[in-house]
Order: sequence, then structure tokens, then C-alpha cells
Amino acid sequence: MGIQDTPEEWRTVATATPFTGNKTSVRTDEVVMPDGTTVTRDYQVHPGSVAVLALDDTGRVIVLRQYRHPVRHRLWEIPAGLLDIPGENPLRAAQRELYEEAHVKAEDWRVLTDVYTTPGGCDEAVRIFLAREISAADGERYEVSEEEADMELARVPLDELVRRVLAGDLHNNCLAVGVLALHAALTGDGVDALRPADAPWPARPFEA
Repeated sequence: MGIQDTPEEWRTVATATPFTGNKTSVRTDEVVMPDGTTVTRDYQVHPGSVAVLALDDTGRVIVLRQYRHPVRHRLWEIPAGLLDIPGENPLRAAQRELYEEAHVKAEDWRVLTDVYTTPGGCDEAVRIFLAREISAADGERYEVSEEEADMELARVPLDELVRRVLAGDLHNNCLAVGVLALHAALTGDGVDALRPADAPWPARPFEA
């Protein structure tokens, strides 16, 4: 039998939303356990995200350094952003984020992997894309603000990022998962075995 996550939903007898923010909210559910008892589960409701591991023709990955207030760190990350529109095509969202954060476009897109970032306390689902055959985007650079106005951009060899993740020097979830997944693909079945960019995503269904 193969190892695969499967959908399942335990009975919820009551639900409330004690907090609603600009992009996310907090939900409180009363969930029936297998023994019949009821427990309370609080979690963040999230629209979902996309992230892009953009690889240039010399094997370097586009990364950016950004301040993240909840963890009080400047983190090296890969371009990423929210699915702002319900049902939005994740590929189009990823292309937008790559343009806005790195002013780059790509000709070859694949799905690298799909993850739930923190399933014990948040329902965020992220699709991480691999983008290749990259070049400078057309037109003016996107005007950024707030934390993004202070971002640094760099191109770092994939092997160096893998070493830094394993050494505990890099902590961003999407960067770590993305570079390790690409390393596994390159040393395994190859990039051509990755799913196409429009592969179904049950966690966040979308229109073609």
C-alpha cells in the first residue's frame, strides 16, 4: 500500500470566528473525537499561498531577504504571496509574485510540491512552483511598500542553499522545502518527472 495523505473530516458540533483580520481569521471548532468526547480546536483560516523557486541557467536560485515581525528575523526566502482571489489560478498568482518581487519572468513552469505549512494550527496550503528559463520582466518594476520596500535580492547556487538549510542557517518554510525538493528531483527522477504547472490542487481548487 502506498503512503498518501487522505481527506477526512471529523464531526464539528459548533463553530465560531472570534477574530477576523484583513487576510486571515481565527476559527474555533468543537470537534468530536473517536471516543465520543468533544474538544475545542482554534486555528487560523488562510486563503492559501504560492511560492516560486526560480532557477537560472547557471544553477542559481533567486532569493530575497525580508523582515518577518512575528519571528523577529530577517529571513532569506523565495518569492511568494497570497491567493488573494478565491479560485484564482495558482500559476497566474505565482507569475505575478515572481514579477512583483523579483521583476523576472519564466518560460518553463512545473509544480515542485504542495504543502500544508502548519496543519496543527493553520489551514494554509502552499503550492511551490519551479520556474526555469528566466529573464528580466518587461516594463517598469513593481512599486513595493512596507516590509517589501526593504527587501534584498540575490542569486545563490542551489547546492549552497541546501547546505545552509541543513546547517540550520535558513529557516523559511517555502525556501527549505523548495530547495530540498528540487535537490531530490535532480538527484532522482529528474525535473521532467515533476507535475505540470496546471496539475490539480485539491487543497485549493482553481479554474483553468
